[in-house]
Amino acid sequence: MLAAIIVPIVILVGIIIILLFVGIGIYNGIINLRNRIDNAWSQIDVQLRKRYDLIPNLVETVKGYAAHERETLENVIKARSLGIEAKTVTDQSKAENVITETLKSLFAVAEQYPNLKADQHFLRLMEELKGIESNIAYARQFYNDSVLQYNTKIQTFPGNIFASWFKFTPRDYFEIEESAAREPVKVKF
Repeated sequence: MLAAIIVPIVILVGIIIILLFVGIGIYNGIINLRNRIDNAWSQIDVQLRKRYDLIPNLVETVKGYAAHERETLENVIKARSLGIEAKTVTDQSKAENVITETLKSLFAVAEQYPNLKADQHFLRLMEELKGIESNIAYARQFYNDSVLQYNTKIQTFPGNIFASWFKFTPRDYFEIEESAAREPVKVKF
């Protein structure tokens, strides 16, 4: 008779322990993905800062050759400021779209000045920008992949239960606009 009571209690305790470990695993998995997103965003931020630091040098180099292209140069600097001041992923995405468009304008100006295209300082800056753009693309892809994994985890069962209990919310993707911004920046010399 005592065994008939103990066996179901042991089974119930065993099930509770298993559910507890599964719950801990799910919670820790969500935290791991959230931290991966934060790390990925930090990597994007590092590359964007490098880009922002490079832009004034590019503008100054072009300014020496194309002084009367003031509006284009000012637009590039304004776009850079938007990027630096962005606080959310959505704001950063919008700012990066503006920066991409203004850099295209800057490159178009550079096309009009053969001496500028031959300038070694300008060529070095352009090569550096090309590398940074490649790093940004890779970092954005890693970030978006991490966001996909995280959002999927908190929106599917049983992760959605833990997400609602612990107030995990979906993250935004770092997207570019549906426009010419999807085309790579063309640099011709």
